Amino acid sequence: MSVAQRKERIDLFGGSMLVGFSALLAVNQVMVKFVNAGMNPVFQAGLRSACAILPVVLYMLIRGRKINFGGGALLPGIVCGLLFAFEFTLLFLALDYTTVARTSILFYTMPVWVALAAHFLIPGEGLTAMRASGLALAVAGVAIALWRNDHTASDKAFIGDLMALAAATGWAGIAILARVTRLSAVRPDMQLLYQLLISAPVLLFLAPYFGPLFREMTPVLWAVFAFQVLGVVSAGFMLWFWILSIYPASDMASYAFLTPVFGVILGWFFFHEQLTANVVLSLALVGAGIWLVNHRTRLPVSKAAT
Repeated sequence: MSVAQRKERIDLFGGSMLVGFSALLAVNQVMVKFVNAGMNPVFQAGLRSACAILPVVLYMLIRGRKINFGGGALLPGIVCGLLFAFEFTLLFLALDYTTVARTSILFYTMPVWVALAAHFLIPGEGLTAMRASGLALAVAGVAIALWRNDHTASDKAFIGDLMALAAATGWAGIAILARVTRLSAVRPDMQLLYQLLISAPVLLFLAPYFGPLFREMTPVLWAVFAFQVLGVVSAGFMLWFWILSIYPASDMASYAFLTPVFGVILGWFFFHEQLTANVVLSLALVGAGIWLVNHRTRLPVSKAAT
């Protein structure tokens, strides 16, 4: 991808790309649940991390980006990788136990937990009235989701819901770690490489403790898994970094609420998951909360400062 000029606002093209990326993340939830039918969820997560290492390294080499584990980022990078393993162990198991819709709603509360942690850990990131109201709405949405489940996917559905929520906190931990440690000076692609290199062996080691590695794997499921590796983890992250290099990160974050929306719709379409009043209300509250937490009021730039 060629280097493009940075822009101060999300335009039509950027908005379209962000909507598409949000949809891709939701599609990924569907693909994970499909492949869980043929593969141990934790083994799937570990194998996906292992297979994604090569495309990520090739991307960095092609772009002429140095692979460097120095600069004081090694220890936080390892911790980041362990959090990544924690996050995906819980997420992939959650998709085995509960629905895509509920997993999407609970897992994508991540920005809310980042905002809460940043209030205490990062100077200048205190909760404003708007962000606090977003936090309150999202927490209410989570409470409603956990309070009632009219159509459980399995007898472990509630455990799956809790796993999805805990996975969101692991993801938030990675985001905070990347802000308050030496990882803040590390390129995003190098951060991802840390996560893949550490999580792959950890997840593959843990996988046998969660049952047989394979269930009923088919060529179609292998094709879906391959798309996860190449289309989501590899091409998807490259697209994200390219968009990040052009548009303001604060504006991009406002699109985060779209992924759980797409997740609920895709869960209904592919798995016939019921769109109950409980699910719709939870989605509305969490989606509004995410938008408010991520929303930033853009101040006009003084011409004298240019």
